[in-house]
Amino acid sequence: MADLKPRDLECAEFCIEVFGNSAKELDAMYLGKFMYNMNVNPSQERLIQLGMTKKEGEKTFKFDELLPMVSDLKKEIKDQGCYEDFVECLKLYDKNENGLMQSGELSHCLLTLGEKLTDDEVDVLLEECLDEEDDDGQVPYIPFLKRMCEMEPPLKPSKKKL
Repeated sequence: MADLKPRDLECAEFCIEVFGNSAKELDAMYLGKFMYNMNVNPSQERLIQLGMTKKEGEKTFKFDELLPMVSDLKKEIKDQGCYEDFVECLKLYDKNENGLMQSGELSHCLLTLGEKLTDDEVDVLLEECLDEEDDDGQVPYIPFLKRMCEMEPPLKPSKKKL
């Protein structure tokens, strides 16, 4: 059994009930949702390395296979940024040290730094989490970060065929 705390095991059992089937198996398409609900936030690239699939029914994970993955990802968290790191990063763009930054710079950061987002993903994120910009084109970044860190990762925008 993986070296998880009892609370983590309880959470994993609940998540497998929600996202899995009666045989305690998880479709690989839902690996990301499972991990996010386990309070680990691996990148899409990392999830694909772990075996996440794009289509339902291609692969499944047994409950006992998921636990070591969660344990390993929790150990990897030490190398990832946390909320405070994001605040410090955005303070670099706060020229007046008043909690505001240019909305264009925020978009630029999301599009070019770290695990780069697409234009559509940035649009969804800004729409969901960002306050209105002021007359100078500035936005408060602290509330944006709080909302962003609390939300479930947005689904990819669907490309509807007309």
